[in-house]
Amino acid sequence: MCGRFIITDPDQGMSALFGYNGPPLGMAPRYNVAPTQSVPVVRLNARGGRGMAKLRWGLVPAWAKDVKIGAQMINARAETVTEKPAFRAAFKTRRCLIPADGFYEWKADGKTKQPYRVVLGDPARPRPFAFAGLWERWHDPAAAQDAPPLETFTVITVDAAPAIAHIHHRMPVMLTRREDLEAWIDITRSAETALALLKPHAAADIAAGAVSLKVNNARYDEPDCAAPADEPANS
Repeated sequence: MCGRFIITDPDQGMSALFGYNGPPLGMAPRYNVAPTQSVPVVRLNARGGRGMAKLRWGLVPAWAKDVKIGAQMINARAETVTEKPAFRAAFKTRRCLIPADGFYEWKADGKTKQPYRVVLGDPARPRPFAFAGLWERWHDPAAAQDAPPLETFTVITVDAAPAIAHIHHRMPVMLTRREDLEAWIDITRSAETALALLKPHAAADIAAGAVSLKVNNARYDEPDCAAPADEPANS
C-alpha cells in the first residue's frame, strides 16, 4: 500500500516531470504527507490542459453519505480499479498525478514495524516521479446547496517490485516518463492504454533504506523523518 509520501522540492519536481518553467509555485517541502492532508495534484483542467490543484488524500466517492469513507480510500488496487464502484467512474474521466520524490513503507519485525523510505536514484538527491491516481468531487449532503465541493484523490497500487517486496507486498504506481504522465491523465486514450501503465516500477534505480521512527507520527513533518536508521538485523 502507500500510506505516507514525500515531496521535498515541488518546483524541481514539476520542472523535471512536466517541463514547468513558470514562476515559483510557493509550495513548502513535505517530508511526511499523510492521509486527509491536502497536497498538489496534476489533472486536466476545464480547458483540457494540465492544471494543478490542492486535493485531500483519501477519495470520497460522489455518492458517499459521509466524508469519513475517505480514510478507507487512500489506495485503489490496479487489479480492480475499473470494477469497484468507488473508483470506476473516476478511472474513466478523472485520472490524476501526484508529484513525489519518495514514499514510506513499513516492514513487520516481530511486534514492531520498521519504516523504510523508497526512492529512485541517489537517496541524497532522489529523482522525482508521480503516483498514478484518481480524483473525485464530493458535495456534502448536509451542507448548503451552493457550498464548494470537497475534492479528494487516491493513489493506485500494484504488486511490489522485486527490489522492495521484502518490505511490503504492494507499492504505488510510479510514473517517470513524460509520455506516460501525459497518457495517464489523457482521458481520450483507451482504457487499455491507461491500464497498461499500472505496473511495478521495473528500473534498477529503485532503492529503500530504513529511516527514523519519527515518521510514525502523522503530525510530524520535518526533514529528519527521512533520516537513515540502522537496518534491522533480519532485514
